[in-house]
Amino acid sequence: MRDCVRHLRLTHFSMLKFLTTTPLLVAYCFTPIFTPIFAKTLDSILDDMVEENTKPAIEQIQPTTEEVKKKATTKYTCPACTPNEKIVLEFFQDYGITDKYALATLMGNIKQESMFVPNICEGGARVPYHHCHSGGYGLIQWTTLGRYRGLGNHARSIGGNPSTLQTQLSYLVTEREWKSAEWKFKTPGKPIGFYMNGAYTWLGWGIHGARTNYSNQYVHRLTPAG
Repeated sequence: MRDCVRHLRLTHFSMLKFLTTTPLLVAYCFTPIFTPIFAKTLDSILDDMVEENTKPAIEQIQPTTEEVKKKATTKYTCPACTPNEKIVLEFFQDYGITDKYALATLMGNIKQESMFVPNICEGGARVPYHHCHSGGYGLIQWTTLGRYRGLGNHARSIGGNPSTLQTQLSYLVTEREWKSAEWKFKTPGKPIGFYMNGAYTWLGWGIHGARTNYSNQYVHRLTPAG
């Protein structure tokens, strides 16, 4: 700073030179004074920016309606259903399907296929698994050779009987066809038509007709438990 004062005490002769160098001189003189202040201010700004950018993001929670909450937690029963219908309804709910319309669609399609009779052969005969030599067999009328044999192989693997309800239900959810449609049945809040498309993927045929009527009937037959 003393050097700056010394330079300010210029003679008249050197005033012109002084005037031409003033901007540089001022910068030279006052930079040591303002640099710490500016640096401090800049550091503060940068600190604020870092702090702002490192704050945890506020989670955007989508509100859930009371109706959806109720659907997600409600357990359904069917007081007027047969024992087999009740077993199937309970099975699908334990498997994670909670929507009433999805459950009704599954029930309606199984009713159309087999009337919930696990040992039924296409045409109506009630026979053991190995005695059904043509057409579909069981709850969802497994028809193709691969799917029909798959039921038998599954039964052997778990030590079960392929003609029983429990074995067929456990096999049903392992099939590729079911897996490709499962996400639809586990998507809540959709109409019957949405789940019918899933049923078509799963079963391979039939969307409208009796199975749709049955599904709509189950919508009214299923009631909240308790």
